[in-house]
Amino acid sequence: MHAGLRITAFAAALAATFGTAYGVGLGMDPVVEDPAPARHVDHGEPSPIPEGGGGHGGHETEPAGGLQISEGGYTLDLRTPSVTAGTRADLRFVIRDSGGRAVTAYQREHEKELHLIVASRDLVTYRHLHPARAADGTWSIPVELPRAGGYRVFADFTPAKEGAENLTLGADLAASGSYEPQKLPAPGSTAKIDGYEVRLDGGLLPGKESELKLKVSRNGRPVTNLQPYLGAYGHLVALRSGDLAYLHVHPGGAPGDGRTKPGPEISFMATAPSSGTYRLFLDFKHEGQVHTAAFTVPAAAASSVPSEASSPEAEPSHGH
Repeated sequence: MHAGLRITAFAAALAATFGTAYGVGLGMDPVVEDPAPARHVDHGEPSPIPEGGGGHGGHETEPAGGLQISEGGYTLDLRTPSVTAGTRADLRFVIRDSGGRAVTAYQREHEKELHLIVASRDLVTYRHLHPARAADGTWSIPVELPRAGGYRVFADFTPAKEGAENLTLGADLAASGSYEPQKLPAPGSTAKIDGYEVRLDGGLLPGKESELKLKVSRNGRPVTNLQPYLGAYGHLVALRSGDLAYLHVHPGGAPGDGRTKPGPEISFMATAPSSGTYRLFLDFKHEGQVHTAAFTVPAAAASSVPSEASSPEAEPSHGH
């Protein structure tokens, strides 16, 4: 991933049905509980979308990344397709090439060879992780999934091959246990997490670029000394409710470029792949800790974020 704007639009229809005693789940280091790709702008252009979107029933002109397990000759081989909710386990996977060989060489983007996003299908749990790679190409990271339910694993990477493009492959992960569905939090312009308050100005528009400004404060005072995290002062991911179409956006500018300030405001430009409701997740770092603030945002022809609503306090994030 690059410090400039990068958008990934993933579109695919996914549905999850669970019995009363079974769920599919997922959990990784930074967690958002009740506070939440297509391709990145640098990871490839989103599929053309007619103005006005098309909602969840709309059609992109070609299959998008993130919700595909295979693309461009590469496949995500999830070696841990299921776990038990509430029990710590190693999540393991391999990226394979068209010949079935494990990929062992990657380009570094935003200081990492691979970025792993894990999100529950109800968009209540979200994690941005960085697993370790063994010499044989197997990636792994210990996780403890907080709840049973449906989860999606997104592997974002670029092979170290001349002319290779960034890819985001996805696979389903199941966590057994007693499943209790959660409602998507109501739209709001304010999120509280770990004692911080993050204010969102702006909204998403289907098929059109719009600006999202997020302002970080603590104890009523603007935070003006945000720390670089993975080469930027903030990272933003948006997931569309219903099918988990995915956007990954990075702010313009970069720490140390002489013009980008370390807060309190972080600005992004993004384009929603279609109309619908999205869950936005902002990662930011302050005083050595990474925090994740989440918002529910509608994307429509006249999209706006209600200023009177606010997201509930999120569960503290840990160790991106």
